[in-house]
Amino acid sequence: MNDTRRRSVMQSSTTSNARTGIPMPMSTTKKPAQNMRLSMAGAPMRGPYPQQNLQVPGTNPRQSLYRSQNVNPLLASTSKQPYGRTPMKNSTRRGSIWGGPGAAAMPPPASGAPLKDHRPLRDQQYQRKMRQEIHAWLQSTEYDISMQTLANITGKDFRGIFQYLVAMLDPFYPFDSKARFEDEFMPALKSLRYPFVGQLDPKWLAAPASMHSWPSLLGVLHWLVVMCKGRLHYMESGDPTLQFSDNIPEEFDDPNHHQALAFDYYEEAYEVFFSGSDSFEEQQQRLQDRYAKKNERTVVELDEQKSLLAKAQAELEKLLSAPAPIETLRVDNGHLKRDRAKFQECIRSWEARKKTTINNIATLNAEITQQLDNLERLKAERDRLGDIVKEQNLSPEEVIRMNTDHESLSRSLEDLKHKISESHKTIMSLEVAVANRASAAEEALEAYTNLLANLGLFPPLPSPFEDIDLRLELNTAASQPQQLLLGADIRRVIKPSLSAIAESQRNERATVESERIRLDHELDQLLNECELMDEEAEKIAQKYAAVEAQAEEIRDAAQHEAMASNVEIAHLEKDLMNARTAALASGVGVKSRLQALQIAYREQQDKVARLRDETERAILKITNATGEFQKDISQQLQSFKEYVDSN
Repeated sequence: MNDTRRRSVMQSSTTSNARTGIPMPMSTTKKPAQNMRLSMAGAPMRGPYPQQNLQVPGTNPRQSLYRSQNVNPLLASTSKQPYGRTPMKNSTRRGSIWGGPGAAAMPPPASGAPLKDHRPLRDQQYQRKMRQEIHAWLQSTEYDISMQTLANITGKDFRGIFQYLVAMLDPFYPFDSKARFEDEFMPALKSLRYPFVGQLDPKWLAAPASMHSWPSLLGVLHWLVVMCKGRLHYMESGDPTLQFSDNIPEEFDDPNHHQALAFDYYEEAYEVFFSGSDSFEEQQQRLQDRYAKKNERTVVELDEQKSLLAKAQAELEKLLSAPAPIETLRVDNGHLKRDRAKFQECIRSWEARKKTTINNIATLNAEITQQLDNLERLKAERDRLGDIVKEQNLSPEEVIRMNTDHESLSRSLEDLKHKISESHKTIMSLEVAVANRASAAEEALEAYTNLLANLGLFPPLPSPFEDIDLRLELNTAASQPQQLLLGADIRRVIKPSLSAIAESQRNERATVESERIRLDHELDQLLNECELMDEEAEKIAQKYAAVEAQAEEIRDAAQHEAMASNVEIAHLEKDLMNARTAALASGVGVKSRLQALQIAYREQQDKVARLRDETERAILKITNATGEFQKDISQQLQSFKEYVDSN
C-alpha cells in the first residue's frame, strides 16, 4: 500500500471489563498503556518540545512542532530521527493522530464564529438530569463519586472527573501531572472537537461550582459522558471499521478487514525489526495462511469449475470429432421404422391368437352351461320317478321282483359308472396329453416366432422374398389335423425359403470374413507404423530429457549465481549499514562511499534480476518446446485413432 493508512481504534488504558470493554480505572491518575490502538477523537493542541541539539552530522531531520501521541515505540516510529530507520519503501505506518512527521494529522477545526450552545444549561431540572446521567455512568465504570460531590464540586474533583472521561475517550492523551489544569483544559477540549469550546473560560476552573461557571462546565462533563457512551456502543458494535483481526470472518471483502490484517502484519514486522532482525518470513507466512484460508472455498470452487470446463471441452472435442448427429439419427430412424413394422406384424399375429383363444373360451363356457342344464334336467327326472314309485301300491312279490331288478340294475349301473369313470380317466389323460402337446407346440411356435423376430425375418422380407410370410399360428380348436397350423405350407414354402435365406447369409458371412482378414492385415501394417512412431517418440523423449537436464543445469547455475549475488547483497548491505554508522560519526564525507555502495547494490540487484529473467526465458522456451512436442504427438495419435475408428 503506497498511501499512509491510519487506523484509529479507541481502547482504554485502564483495567477494562472483558465482556463489555468498559474501562475501569484503578485511580484518577492515568498512565497510557503500551501497545494500545489510537483514539478517533482528534489531534490535541499541545505545546512544542524544547529545542534540542539532536542532529547527527550528515543528516537534516525534520523536527515536529508537536509532541507525538504514541507511547508505544512501534507506533511512534514515524516521529523519530531519520537515523536507524528501516530502508523499506511503500511501507504503511500507523502514526499518531495528533500530528507529527510521517503521520496524517487530523485537520484543525474550522475557524469562524464560535457555536452557540442551545442546551438549557441553566435549567435546574436539566442540570439534575445531567448530574444523574454523569453519576450513573461514573458509578457503572467504578469511579467512586457521590451526588453531593457533583452538586458542590471542587476544582480537584472536577479535574479528576475530566481527566478520567478524556482518558476513556483517548487513553493516549498526554496529561502532564506537573502542569496547571487551566493550561490543559482548553487544548484537551479542542483536541476532542468540543463544539462549544469558544464559550468557555479557563478562569472558571478556579471555582467550578460557582453559579456562573458550573452550568457550562456541567455541560462539558455531560458531553464527555455522551461521547464515552457512543464510544462504548461503537466498540461493542463489531463494526468492520474497528479493524480487530479477531472479528474478521473466514471470508471477507471489506477494505477495513484487509487493512486490519495489513496493520497486524506491519506491527509484528516492526517488533521483529526493532528487535534487530530483518527477516519477516514468519509474519509473511501467517498473512499468507490467513488469505489462503479466506480463498480456500473460492479455490475449491475454481477447481470444480476447471474440472467441469475440462469435461465440457472433452465433450466438445468428442462431438466435433464424431460424425454429424443427423446422420446417426437417420440411420437409427431407418432401423426403428423397420423394427416398428415388424413389431406391428407381431402385434397383429398376437391379436389374432387372442381372438381365437377368446372364441375357444366362449365355446367351452357354452358347453359347460349346456352340461349343467342336462344335469339339472336329469336330477328333476330322478325326483319325479321317485315320487311315482312311492305313490304305487305294489304286492310283496312285485316288490321282491322290483328289488331284484333294482339290484341287478344297480349292479349294471355300477358297472356302467365304472366304465364311464374309466372312460373319463382315459379322456382326461388324453386331454392332458393333448394339452401338453398343444402347449409344447405353442412354445415351439413361440420360439420359432421369437427366432424370426431376432433374425429380422418378419415381413417385409428383403428381395426376392418380399411376398413370403414365414409366420405360423396354432389353431387348437380345429376339427381336422390339416387345419391345426395356419399360414404358408411348411414343406413347399417355408422350408425352401429358410434354406435360401440361410445360404444367402452364409455367403454374406464369407464376404464379411474375407473383409475382416483384409482389415486385420491393414491393422497389422498400421501397428508396425505405430511401433516405428513409438521408437521415434522415444528418441524425441530422450532428446527432451537431455534438453531438460541442460535446463536443470542452467537453473542450478542461475541459483548458484543468485545465492552468490544474495551473499554479495548481504555483504553490501552490511557494508552499507557500517558506512551509515560511520557516516553518523564522521560526517558528510562518507556520503560518496555510501552512494557508491548503493550503486553497487543496485547493480547486483539488476544482475540478479537479469539472471532470473534469463532463467525464466530458458525455462519457458523448454516448456514451449515440450508443449509443442506433446501437441504433435497428441495430434498424430488422434488422427491414428480416428482412422482406426472409421475403418
